[in-house]
Amino acid sequence: MITTSSNTTVPIEKEETITLNVIDRLDMDLHTTAQHLLHPVYENFPFLSYTIFNIPLANLIMAFLVFFLVLLLRKFVTYVIMGFVQKIARYTKTYYDDRVISALKSPIRFAIVIIGLHLFFLLIFKETWFIKNVLNTLIVYDIFWAMLAVAEALRGLVYSFSKKFSDDLFKEIGNFILSIIKIIIASIGLGAMLQVWGINVTALVASLGIGGLAFALAAKDAASNLFGSFSLLADKSIRIGEWIKVGGVEGTVENIGMRTTKIRSFEKSLITVPNQIVANSPIENFSRRGVRRIKLNIGLTYDTSSTQLNSIINEIKFMLHNHEDISQKETLLVNFNTLGDSALNIFIYTFTNTSNWENYLNIREDVHLKIMKIVEDNNASFAFPSQSIYMENITDTSNANPMNSVL
Repeated sequence: MITTSSNTTVPIEKEETITLNVIDRLDMDLHTTAQHLLHPVYENFPFLSYTIFNIPLANLIMAFLVFFLVLLLRKFVTYVIMGFVQKIARYTKTYYDDRVISALKSPIRFAIVIIGLHLFFLLIFKETWFIKNVLNTLIVYDIFWAMLAVAEALRGLVYSFSKKFSDDLFKEIGNFILSIIKIIIASIGLGAMLQVWGINVTALVASLGIGGLAFALAAKDAASNLFGSFSLLADKSIRIGEWIKVGGVEGTVENIGMRTTKIRSFEKSLITVPNQIVANSPIENFSRRGVRRIKLNIGLTYDTSSTQLNSIINEIKFMLHNHEDISQKETLLVNFNTLGDSALNIFIYTFTNTSNWENYLNIREDVHLKIMKIVEDNNASFAFPSQSIYMENITDTSNANPMNSVL
């Protein structure tokens, strides 16, 4: 109370925490109806008034019966009503309504179970403050679960919106927007669940200012990863589906999130890399090469004549220049390179016109086979590492001269 100079008192309103109660509004007064139905049962069957753990037997039977009926109702709603609605949705022009209906199936099933538990505890007179808060928490969780499921079901709609900003990175931008939406929904849902238990969310948020410095230090890496994701989207250095190598990790990009980038290795293991590492490390993007290199040395035996060698080189050059899968815009070299220890080496350097690994392997295989055919047609053969050992026959005359024994 505050006393003013005019001797009047002004009451100070005390801040009260309002608890959130949802479950009481969902029983449709079925509890009262059930109790009215039990009165004649008690009159006609007095033994049903006996108690088990302070619960009347009739109420216990009614509680299990109602819970069983609620479970039957859940199946009816899921398979009959939801199925009928889905069939109607198939005739619409958009597929988003189908996805939303499918996404809502599980939350609706869970909500019906929660209502069944609420009625069960009401009928056995065991719905205490704690149980009611647990049920309210579950129903709030279910509501926000449904909101998150709908957000995920509308992912294609978010992609369509993000495509207005960038045709190349619409998936990455869409995933980023969707992550923010999910974080907002989850944060509001957490606040609502705290409100169920009478926790003042406003005061809780305000109290975080006390530990703001500690929180900032703890969130330093998270902030670095967040800004790393911004730089990746802005630089357009990687995209979902591209084959990259960064920080010793090589594979296909599956997702660029707010904190991490997920890369699927060629061994099919999923590698999660923090965005700050991806943004601050050299990125080798194999998918943007456009071409792939073929570099090899072939060795011919030393009994290959200069005429054969020159003919083989010219035919390989002709084959590569006329190969439809070899890029003619890139460097193409075929040269007699070295006189090796056991072979006459021909150096071949060229590029395929594709960066696809499977196509590249097929082209490389075709080039190898054609080179083998050229060598065979010129009556030459490939060399392999070998050594020739020459032993000199030296006659031992140490015993021929008798003076050697004296010396």
